[in-house]
Amino acid sequence: MPANAVDRLAEELGAVAGMKLELERPSDPAHGDFATNAALRAAASQRRPPRELAEELAAHARSLGAVERAEAAGPGFVNFFLADAWFADALAEMLAAGRDYGAGFAVRPEKVQVEMVSANPTGPLTVASARNAAYGDAVARLLEFGGHDVEREYYWNDAGRQMDLFRASVDAVRRGEPPPADGYQGDYVALLAAQAGDPVPAMLEQIRKTLHRFRVDFDSYTREADLADEVAPAMARIDTYESEGTLWARTTAQGDDKDRPLLRSSDGSFLYFASDVAYLARKLERHDRAIYVLGADHHGYVARLKAAAQMLGYDPQRVEVLIYQLVHLTRGGAQTKMSKRRGDVVFLDEFIDEIGVDAARWFLSDRSPEQTIEIDVDLAAEKSQKNPVYYVQYAHARIAGILRNARDAEMSAEPRGSLAPEERELVKRLAEFPALVAEAADRRGPHAVPLYAIRVADDFHRFYHDHRVLESDEQAFRLGLVKATQNVIWRALDLIGVEAPESM
Repeated sequence: MPANAVDRLAEELGAVAGMKLELERPSDPAHGDFATNAALRAAASQRRPPRELAEELAAHARSLGAVERAEAAGPGFVNFFLADAWFADALAEMLAAGRDYGAGFAVRPEKVQVEMVSANPTGPLTVASARNAAYGDAVARLLEFGGHDVEREYYWNDAGRQMDLFRASVDAVRRGEPPPADGYQGDYVALLAAQAGDPVPAMLEQIRKTLHRFRVDFDSYTREADLADEVAPAMARIDTYESEGTLWARTTAQGDDKDRPLLRSSDGSFLYFASDVAYLARKLERHDRAIYVLGADHHGYVARLKAAAQMLGYDPQRVEVLIYQLVHLTRGGAQTKMSKRRGDVVFLDEFIDEIGVDAARWFLSDRSPEQTIEIDVDLAAEKSQKNPVYYVQYAHARIAGILRNARDAEMSAEPRGSLAPEERELVKRLAEFPALVAEAADRRGPHAVPLYAIRVADDFHRFYHDHRVLESDEQAFRLGLVKATQNVIWRALDLIGVEAPESM
């Protein structure tokens, strides 16, 4: 059985018409509540004029109780005008599901690991790393909402040149000397220097607290050293050869652009890719799917990780590498520069202090990962309806106020009279939610969710402007409608890590 009212309607229409069809909402409600171009698509295979097929489909559709009228239009479109009963059934379904409306869409639930952030603890998290966290966590939330078992993991290299430079920078400040020329600088280095012991655990704890504040918590933390005993066994499982005094993985045989070295020729110690292979083996032994969230400068990892999976004997389709682009901040029209080592960066904590967690999560999630983000900090900090996150939260808070004033008044999905156009449009918008979140999860594109939330808020504000809820003839129905709207807005915000306030 399809999961929601729109899918059920499409299936019922397809059954009476004898063809599979998809429904779309016309931009102009005068062209129907929903429409389909199924006749255009089927005309060639059936060797019939599309308009003739459209007329036939419209005639069949009129036999359904959910369809008030159906009209063929243009070269082969069919427009459907739905009966009020369909809207009542759809709203009843939303109210029964509550905040779980649209959940459980996974056809085959999987055990998924989402590895994200994974910044080496050489300094506080920057806004650039925050996009990784916001994107990765939103993908994880979507997958969980769909019914997958999701583990969030943070991985960091606890050895190597950058960690050595970081420790050397802190030690230099402790001795009263400047950090090395290629080392790390900034006030945070001096703060760490004032504490005794290894600065790395302290830095990692600060990162953990920042991410918790950002509403991103991890189920597991893994260090490169944790893999020490697993590297050699993993190397024995893959295709390797010796050349130029070192051991190589033959990744080009699996589509990589070049083979990858596994050992340092100087001392025979394992290189990063050797640990990557062992880490991937661990992931795929414990999970059905391994998702990495990486910045644009790691694009080359896609082919090498899939090659590693193939050589280890796993289906490379079980490995996903999600790539996101850079973040730029503007203040007064001027772009802020970022450099983690120079100390003139914008740290995530400072960003949150300035605009708040909700705005930070929203503006780091509302663009496709393929797009570079430019955040106007002045707009993000503004507490007005010019700010999209404030605008959507205000809709939720306004509904909460209505429901508080309603107290225990009856709610119903059944209207007493004919539905107003604004009521119909709002129900149809809410009915889009299950398909939207399922597609957003499938495409790993959580940016679709805040855009949808704005449209829900738009439709709600239009409805509320024209129709009284409390003490109206349709009070029970309208209370049901605004409650369903509140649930969908709450869930949409939650999926991107934004709170839904009860008052503003």
